[in-house]
Amino acid sequence: MDMDTLLVEPGGLEQVEDALGRFFEESKVRAAKIGPGYHALWETLERCTAGGKRFRPRMVMSAYQMLGGRDIENAAELGAAFELLHTALIVHDDVIDRDFVRRGIPNVSGHYRSVAEGAGLSPEGARHVGLSAGVIAGDLALSNAYRLLERIEAPTATRRRLGQILDEAVFASAAGEFLDIESSLDPAMPPLEDIVQMARLKTSVYSFEGPLQAGAVLAGADEEVIGRLGDFGRDAGIAYQIADDLLGVFGNETRTGKTNWGDLREGKRTALMSFVADRPEWSSISSLVGSPGMSASDADYVRRILVDSGARDYSADLAADYASRARTHLESGAVPPALRTALEPVVTAVVDRVR
Repeated sequence: MDMDTLLVEPGGLEQVEDALGRFFEESKVRAAKIGPGYHALWETLERCTAGGKRFRPRMVMSAYQMLGGRDIENAAELGAAFELLHTALIVHDDVIDRDFVRRGIPNVSGHYRSVAEGAGLSPEGARHVGLSAGVIAGDLALSNAYRLLERIEAPTATRRRLGQILDEAVFASAAGEFLDIESSLDPAMPPLEDIVQMARLKTSVYSFEGPLQAGAVLAGADEEVIGRLGDFGRDAGIAYQIADDLLGVFGNETRTGKTNWGDLREGKRTALMSFVADRPEWSSISSLVGSPGMSASDADYVRRILVDSGARDYSADLAADYASRARTHLESGAVPPALRTALEPVVTAVVDRVR
């Protein structure tokens, strides 16, 4: 599911682009002094960051402006920091998943694998070079998200709070990735509560909770509003991840940008799988789910079982339930009507996509 369509258009996105542009120009100048290869790595990282619709900056800017913030240029630096964090996490995620393509084009690792192949390295050697470049590029994006945060003009206490929010986003995302890896060591499907926890850690904190709360903190909002936005972001992010996992199996490949049986072949731990693993139907598909040799016909069979067992409807209902919980956090009188109106489409779009 594309997050880009979930939020109304706030002002300040042009300023976010300007902030990212300045950052990359400065970094490329520094890199060029070291050598052309390092400069090229920064150009590759910049291309990886370009082209998105800036969902996380949108969350930052919406919360900031609709809670009374007026210094758009300053808030744009905060939005850029969260966008760079997003870049870092997707670059590293591709390394973890050993993916060399994102949205149909070579990612950082894919680009440098091709460079290594062109230099005459063996397929295994080129693969190692590509993944190594991905680790380095992700490290650069991650560390410089904090550097962008340092450019924000705010009282010391506010800057410290923003640093804590960004740090919590990094800390939680790493925990979610690790728990995902750890769960793969156990052949048993984890219980639903563990899957929901992974969804919150991997998606909610850095994509929803953190950006919304950071925008609110910079705007000087009171603690009740900041807390409500965190609660909203938690449940909206869980709803999003459950829905995204559902679309990863049943979605239109043209719209989702990925094959709709890759998750099945990987054996991805999702609410779908947690549900069916506790039912008799599991015995008929357990040998197929997670099999590298899964065929398209195998995937079709698994999908039929997921429908017939009720797993698909259960997951759609679960996403809708978390979306409903998210809405309740916006009903507080502390949340301004304009902000409530801006955030409502987030949960509405999640539910609409899986119904």
